Amino acid sequence: MRIWAKTFENNHMIRDIVITNDDPTMTRTKKVFAALDEVCMAFDLSVPIWLDVNIADFKRTAKTRFRQDSFVDHIDFDFLEFHVIEED
Repeated sequence: MRIWAKTFENNHMIRDIVITNDDPTMTRTKKVFAALDEVCMAFDLSVPIWLDVNIADFKRTAKTRFRQDSFVDHIDFDFLEFHVIEED
């Protein structure tokens, strides 16, 4: 599985990272959560909360955007886009 995470401010991508997880013992859900943890560690962010809108978007399109309301701490960008780009 490969996941692409990007932060945007004023419709411009500020930074991005691609996380790869090939562990066959992990479920898809565990891979997604592990990737989000890795993204937050790399970007020095608190892990966002999965709101109902994030869950619905992710189920429908394998992509979601975490905005300020998903973060406990203040963020210095508009949103974090989290997108599965390749499934196992």
